[in-house]
Amino acid sequence: MNKTVVVGMSGGVDSSVAAMLLKKQGYNVIGVTMQIWQDSAAPHEGGCCGITAVDDARRVAAQIGIPYYVLDFQDEFRKSVIDYFTAEYLAGRTPNPCIACNRYVKWEALLRRSLEIGADYIATGHYARIETLDNGRYAIRNSVTAAKDQTYALYNLTQKQLSKTLFPIGDYSKDEIRAMAEEAGLMVAHKPDSQDICFVPDNDYAGFITKEAPDRVPPAGNFVDKDGNILGRHKGITHYTIGQRRGLEITAGHRVFVTDIRTDTNEVVIGENEDIFTTEVVCDNVNFMSIEGLNSGEQIKVKAKIRYNHGGEFGTIEALGDDRVICRFDKPVRAATPGQAMVFYDGEYVLGGGTIVGR
Repeated sequence: MNKTVVVGMSGGVDSSVAAMLLKKQGYNVIGVTMQIWQDSAAPHEGGCCGITAVDDARRVAAQIGIPYYVLDFQDEFRKSVIDYFTAEYLAGRTPNPCIACNRYVKWEALLRRSLEIGADYIATGHYARIETLDNGRYAIRNSVTAAKDQTYALYNLTQKQLSKTLFPIGDYSKDEIRAMAEEAGLMVAHKPDSQDICFVPDNDYAGFITKEAPDRVPPAGNFVDKDGNILGRHKGITHYTIGQRRGLEITAGHRVFVTDIRTDTNEVVIGENEDIFTTEVVCDNVNFMSIEGLNSGEQIKVKAKIRYNHGGEFGTIEALGDDRVICRFDKPVRAATPGQAMVFYDGEYVLGGGTIVGR
């Protein structure tokens, strides 16, 4: 009997081709779009949760010849993504909502519901590969195309989740995926990629936080230098992130950058470019993937990325205990930002990762 796979369909070309490839491979394919927005009106036309996502996914499913459903994940998205996103900004950190959505909505919630209806796997249109290593563990491997590699945002998946996941397009480039879609006559073959956070399409994070938590948004405060000298007034800490130089409205005669956010005093620290470089980054809530873990004090050589578009830098991680590790980089890295993920690689494989808490 053929295995059944539930494919998360965003209405884009990647997930559409993923569903098409799996059907060609003989799977019983079910297409699903997750309704994650918080009311009946989608936030905007594009993106993975806009109105057109459902319309396009439904039409593609009909073209491919697979059943298609829209499932309600609004509660899970509210708790695991929006509430988390808001709380992190209010705490002076810069969250990564896509990582939270992957771990707790696209995988934990969707996988649970898929297994409940008798499916064997879930699949998505991520550019990544899953392999079983010699030590018996599942690990995510880089896609064949560095330009679209999406392993960074998947570091937090568990062994059970990986064992039940398929990534059909990880062996292809974006151009190859579009060519397949065009050859098959899929209506989304040339649909542009979504670039925005789906629930903040205008990129006004501070405005979104104000709407979500109007009674908790920190007031305006002082810009200060590292010694505490007042340099001017800021609009509120939710407007800033480490490394930022635009929109500071400070006259310094040269480029200056946000080097720290002090929530206890409601201050945004301003400094020079060299002030945001470091060779040591600490993260917590570490999820190990290709290895079971490290004992406290144990070290291992890795290549680590401190943000999605970071090319990565070699260094050594050391386990500090309590799900924390420190990475000592061979060369300084720029703007390691609390709240973002630091992901460790062993060659092409994700060794693990965690949430940056300091440097």
